[in-house]
Amino acid sequence: MIAILQPFIPHYREEFFNSFREKMPTDLYCYEKQEVLKKNDFKEGETGVIPLGSFMKGPFVLYNPLPLLNKKYEVLVLMLNFGHLTTWLILLLKPFLKQKIILWGHGISVRRYVHEEKHPHILLRWMIALSDGIWFYTKKELSVWKGFTPHINGHALNNTISGVEDILGVQTADKETLREKYKITQQRVLIYCARFNEPGRRVDLLVNLIENTSPLAFAFVIIGDGKLKPDFSGYENVHDFGALYDRKIKDELFSMADIYFQPGWVGLSIVEAMSYGKPVFTFNRSVSVMQCVEYSYIQHDYNGKIFENMESCLDQLARITDDEIVRMGNNAREYVKSELTMDSMTNNALTAIAAFKTSPA
Repeated sequence: MIAILQPFIPHYREEFFNSFREKMPTDLYCYEKQEVLKKNDFKEGETGVIPLGSFMKGPFVLYNPLPLLNKKYEVLVLMLNFGHLTTWLILLLKPFLKQKIILWGHGISVRRYVHEEKHPHILLRWMIALSDGIWFYTKKELSVWKGFTPHINGHALNNTISGVEDILGVQTADKETLREKYKITQQRVLIYCARFNEPGRRVDLLVNLIENTSPLAFAFVIIGDGKLKPDFSGYENVHDFGALYDRKIKDELFSMADIYFQPGWVGLSIVEAMSYGKPVFTFNRSVSVMQCVEYSYIQHDYNGKIFENMESCLDQLARITDDEIVRMGNNAREYVKSELTMDSMTNNALTAIAAFKTSPA
């Protein structure tokens, strides 16, 4: 049996855990209260969890390890986070435990990515060395770590979202009919769908783009809410739907859009967009424009575009053709079909567990 530790279970992760549990007996422990979901503008999932007592101060977390050390668990999947003090304790006690310890995480900090991609944090190096193996979110981070530690026992899950197969099968009215329904007359429609709770999303660049494109030629569809959300009411070409979980409306909004645009902090939201067949437009990862690990799913000019600056973005948006958008959108959808389905993520996790169980301690 397996025990997996998480802070909480948002809606976009529950299908993975439900699917994983169907194929392998698993207990899911959470150390944060579900109220934290609302505070961070997440929608709560319905997956059953076992609450775990904890104490948190800043980046540090102490959780009760005793339930996890039950002998019924062959494997513990903990988080690759050096702020988890209890995880350090379990790792240091590992020689005395008859459990395999797997760490699951990004592998590289989103905020420190530019530096850690070349110089990984020493505490992460130590945690990984103490563990039996790693679940990385994506192939890119696994590849980076193999460059530092060639014999690392790591597996990439290809992080994805709940409901991705359903989105791939969406069939809606044609684009022009939907635009008439939502009273959009512009030729080019860009859609943004993410929470406004993280400065790293660089919403200032979104506003900059809105203000520097013609309101007669470009329309913007905004989905999302949060404490950092600007007031879009002054822009006649911006259609703001706020926090939206109605799948039918979302299907229509994505279907009538041409391009998914998110300046920074691109994460699982791009998996959703690519599933709808939308090319992803964003900016190059840098110290000032941080990107999550899913950024590696974007291949410039294949399933999206990555711009160096706003001038390049504006220039290419003005020149891009419908045929180019359709080509990149089709490639985006095919990439999801081949790499980012929930079945794929679940099978990658199961394959990794099997490998970890048979590996020497």
